[in-house]
Formats: sequence, structure tokens, C-alpha cells
Amino acid sequence: MLVLGIETSCDETGIALYDSKKGLLSHRLFSQIDLHVDYGGVVPELASRDHILKTLPLIDEVLLDASTLMAEVEAIAYTAGPGLVGALMVGASIAQSLAFSLDLPIIGVHHMEGHLLAPMLESTPPEFPFVGLLVSGGHTQLVSVKGYGDYEILGESVDDAAGEAFDKAAKMLGLDYPGGPHIAKLANNARTSGIAEPVRFPRPMTDRPGLDFSFSGLKTYTLNTVQKHKVDGALAEDIRASIALAFENAVVDTLRIKCQRALKQTGFKTLVIAGGVSANVHLREILEAMVKPLGTEVFYARPEFCTDNGAMIAYAGCQRLLAGERSGLSIQVRPKWPISELSKLEGISF
Repeated sequence: MLVLGIETSCDETGIALYDSKKGLLSHRLFSQIDLHVDYGGVVPELASRDHILKTLPLIDEVLLDASTLMAEVEAIAYTAGPGLVGALMVGASIAQSLAFSLDLPIIGVHHMEGHLLAPMLESTPPEFPFVGLLVSGGHTQLVSVKGYGDYEILGESVDDAAGEAFDKAAKMLGLDYPGGPHIAKLANNARTSGIAEPVRFPRPMTDRPGLDFSFSGLKTYTLNTVQKHKVDGALAEDIRASIALAFENAVVDTLRIKCQRALKQTGFKTLVIAGGVSANVHLREILEAMVKPLGTEVFYARPEFCTDNGAMIAYAGCQRLLAGERSGLSIQVRPKWPISELSKLEGISF
């Protein structure tokens, strides 16, 4: 089955062609970072307008890259949620219009299921069951994954997601949006230069049982540290780097502790990390070191498939289409959509 995937949940327009037999044929991504950077975050109306401008041209580019005609596409998958309602509506409207005009089956895909299954696009994919760490700007969740659609939330953030905390901490440090890559760069500079942490930041909710997360207190701790170390209203560059190092270490260590607990609790031998924050190099290094003594493995997608992308939507949609699922032609999106509500797919294998 040849599936066209359309991703427009937030500030990136992702389009891809996935063939159930040949794999990923082509994909394109347009990021709106330059559009939103002056505002310090995503402006929903601007995001929606840009998706309108970019989606159809990107579809044309993907088809051209794959030497494929639109008439050869056999099904369409689009992100139905969660995400920004206006942005979701753009992708859903275009997908439904194409499906109606070409009489094609269509499926609305859960954005976080797409992230969770993104590592399946790699040459050596993980096998079920596994613990999934979904870590992005909007979500931080630990999920028990026993099969396609067979998901159980083990723990999640009770306030800010990890990616959101990175963005807010970056703003406190005078760094641009999105904050994750900028903090990671500063932290790495501090690490390689031998700059020490100004003070050890707390590891929230690790001193109690359970798998839930909380990053709002860490955000406050960062703000207090920044204010304490300012001289004449400004931070010295080495202090800025040391705070970035302390913040990144705290987030990564918190994620490590919770992942280790989840693996022990479930008995699973595989950990999958997905979502934008999974591209963090230090996080990958720490989790790889953590799983070795446990006799487990960690999997993640290549960096280009950690952030929002059409390939993960095409893949996840393809699995549900092959299982016989279809969406109706009414344009429906779900800005909030618990992943635990998804149906379990039977008889699907790699």
C-alpha cells in the first residue's frame, strides 16, 4: 500500500510517501522556526497560515522526488491530533479533499503514536514489547507498548513537558526559540571546557515512588539561579553555560531515573525514546549507558525523524490502514487526544 502522509500539528509541515513493501520513498519537511523565533514561541494563527501555503507544494515535491503520480497513491494519512486546532484543520482539510476527489481510503493518525513508531523507520527497528519515552515540547510520557495500538500510560508530566521546560529555561538565559538545541549547545561547550555546574539542580519527583514527571519546579529553580548570578542585570557567558549544563543534566538525569524504574517495573528489555527532545545527544548517551548493566537496549529515530515529520504519520497510518481502519470523510480533529484511547491492532507484524 502506497500512503501519502501529511503532518501539520504545530509549526512544521511534513509530507512523506511510504510504501508498505518498499519502505519510505520520499519525505520533505518545512520548519517554521524563523517565522516564530521573534515571538519566543509558536503563534497558532501564523502557523496555520503557513501550513496553507506549504502543504500542497511539498506534496508536489515529494511526488516528484519519488517519481510518483498522485494517481498512484493508494491511501492518505494525516495528523488528526493532538496539536493546534487551526494547524490540524489545515492538514485534515487538504487530506480529506484529496481523498474525496480521488476516492481513496483515509486515516486520521494520533501524532504521538507517530512519534512512538518513528524508530520503526530505521533499518534495525525495535521489537515489541518495549517501554516508550515520549518526550517533546507538549508531552513527557512513559508508555508500555505491547503492540501496535496496545499502549498503557505508566507515567506522565503533571505540569510542564520536558521540551517546554527547555524552551522556558532558554528564555531565562536569553537564548532563542526553540530552546532545546541552544541549551544543549551551551551545555556541551561547558562540558568540554571543564566548566562546572554553579549548583546541583534538583531531580524533580525522583525522591518518591512512581513514574510521573514534574518540571515546573525546575523551571523556578533555574530562574532563581539566573537572578542570583546576574551582575548589573546580565549573565557572564561562562555562568550562562554553567546554568545550561546544570539544567540539562537535571532534566536528563530525571528522565534516566524514571526510564530505569519503568524498565524494572515492566520487565521489558527494550527502551524507545521518541519526540523532539529525543534528539538531545547527551540524553542518548546517558540512556545508552544506563541500559547496558540492565541487559536492555535503547532505540531512537534518526534526528530528522525526532521532530514532527510526515514519515512517521505515513508509517503509523499505513499500519492502521492495513489493519482495515478507515476515517470518515467528515473533517474532525482532536487538539487533545489521550494515546491510551487508541484501538489495538491485531495481526500486524514487521
